[in-house]
Amino acid sequence: MDFYKDKIIFTGGSGRFGNIFKKKYKLKNIIYPSKKQLNIENYRSIKNFLKKNKPKLIIHAAALSRPMHIHDQNPRLSIKTNIIGTSNLVMAAILFKIKLIYFSTNYVYPLNKKSNKETDPVLPINNYATSKMGGECAVQMHKNSLILRICMTEKPFVHKQAYSNFLTSFLYHDEVADIIPKIINSEGILNIGGKPKSLYKFAKLSNSKVKKVTLKKNNKNYYFKNYTLDISRLKQILKTI
Repeated sequence: MDFYKDKIIFTGGSGRFGNIFKKKYKLKNIIYPSKKQLNIENYRSIKNFLKKNKPKLIIHAAALSRPMHIHDQNPRLSIKTNIIGTSNLVMAAILFKIKLIYFSTNYVYPLNKKSNKETDPVLPINNYATSKMGGECAVQMHKNSLILRICMTEKPFVHKQAYSNFLTSFLYHDEVADIIPKIINSEGILNIGGKPKSLYKFAKLSNSKVKKVTLKKNNKNYYFKNYTLDISRLKQILKTI
C-alpha cells in the first residue's frame, strides 16, 4: 500500500492530533470527512460514504478523549463513540475489505513498573482506556487491521511542572504523524512511543520554562513512576524501511 497514492480516509481530522496530521499531509488522496459526511455512530452513514469513496485504507483517529472525567460522568457517550462507533467502522471495513488502522492508547496496559510489550496482558487504568480497549476488541476481529497503542501529547508541553523521576515514552503529535506513513503496511498491534525518559526531560524539549519537581510516594500518580512502552517492534519496522 502506498500512503502517498492510495485513497485514504482519516477520521478525526478536527481533533488535536488530526489538525497536526492534516497540516502535514495535504494530499489529494487523503480525505478528511466531517462528522456530517461520515458519522461513526451511524452505520448507514459509514457504509454510504465508503461505498462512494472506495478507499484502500481507513485511519481511525476519531474518539472521545478529554476531559478524562467525561468517561466517568457520561459512560454512555464514551461507549457510543469509542466502542460502538469503532465497531460500526470495523463492520463496514470488513464488508468492503478495507484495511483499518485504529488509534488506541498505552493506557490499556496495567501499572506494572516495566516497559509494556504488545504481547503483555492488558488492564485499562481508567474508563477512557476501557473504552479504547472495547474498540480494540472489534478491530482485532478484522484480519486486515493495525492497532496502534500510542503514547503522545501536545507540543509544546502544556504544564508548568514536570516530574524528574517519572519515566514515560511520550512523543509529540508531530513525531507520531511522521511515523504513520512508515507503518501502514504493518498488521496486528504496535506500540508507538519514544525512548523512555523522565517526564521533565521530555517536557524541556518543547518548554524551556517548565519546572522540575519530584514525584512523592504519597502522590496519587506515584504508581506511574515507570509507565513506558517497549518499542522494539516499532524500531524493527522503521529499520527495515
